[in-house]
Amino acid sequence: MKTRRVIGLSVVATAVIWFQVAGRFEARRSDAQRESRAQVTSRPASLRIDSDRLMATVQTLADPRFEGRAAGSPGGVAARAWILERIKAIGLQPVSGSYEFPFKFTRMSVNGRVEGEGANLLGLCLGTDPKAPMFVVSAHYDHLGIRNGVLFPGADDNASGVAVMLAVAEYCQKTPLHRSVVFAAFDAEEAGLQGAKAFMIAPPVAKDRIALNVNLDMVSRNDKREIFIAGTYPWPQLRPPLDGVAKRAPVTVLFGHDKPMPVAGGVEDWTNQSDHGPFHAAKIPFVYFGVEDHADYHKPTDTADKIDRGFFVDVAETVLEAIVQLDKSITP
Repeated sequence: MKTRRVIGLSVVATAVIWFQVAGRFEARRSDAQRESRAQVTSRPASLRIDSDRLMATVQTLADPRFEGRAAGSPGGVAARAWILERIKAIGLQPVSGSYEFPFKFTRMSVNGRVEGEGANLLGLCLGTDPKAPMFVVSAHYDHLGIRNGVLFPGADDNASGVAVMLAVAEYCQKTPLHRSVVFAAFDAEEAGLQGAKAFMIAPPVAKDRIALNVNLDMVSRNDKREIFIAGTYPWPQLRPPLDGVAKRAPVTVLFGHDKPMPVAGGVEDWTNQSDHGPFHAAKIPFVYFGVEDHADYHKPTDTADKIDRGFFVDVAETVLEAIVQLDKSITP
């Protein structure tokens, strides 16, 4: 998740002052959001997502038998097969005649030119109005694999996002939305968003039929019970329905990490750092859900036992409610 960029230290004094002022403004904005959420501490009376199944999905994908799910590795292929069986068991339909969409990619690394391959998994939940512009709900299933003999299980990054995506798909299949939803398990995100890029290069559905991408990447861990929503700065029309969701959510919902760093006072911009980036580049609105980095980010210690089950299911409910409300509010 979220490929990090290092900012150089040689900036002019005026830029430093601007970053400091803008940074204080962004900090005050986040503090105000936290304070406005302080009174909400209870969960919804009726949960729509099964927390046991949610946790079981993460525990399975983070299990050593999947070897950290590196794109193209035996463990990654095995994880793909497991997710595909779940997609079929839920009852999602194939997209353009298939569930599986292989791709190849080339990227540059510190060791030079690297070629790789992966495969995206797609499943369709039909809406009550199949002609309405559709949503794509995505989460990448790959992680770092085994490096120098050490397993990187990737429980939060991003077995958690896949688990929520599948839970929302189960709800959608039982309670169809107005519009159809493509559920996408993208591969090779850790290699530079390659799965999402492949989807946009050869989209299995017409780009002009896609109204929104909802992307989930690291959604199960935060000591302060905070989840960020990014996307409303470049796509402000999405903010009103999400404001309502945030006010009712059983977790603290913060908006941000979607502005250019000079505007945000040096606060990191996640707009192009996960699989929603290629959608944004194609001028398709996005909503991204994710936590800020924790101590186990991209480490062998990102294990399922570190996840707070209560926070995790509360985030899943919040994501589901956001999708339901966005489905009602976005018009052709």
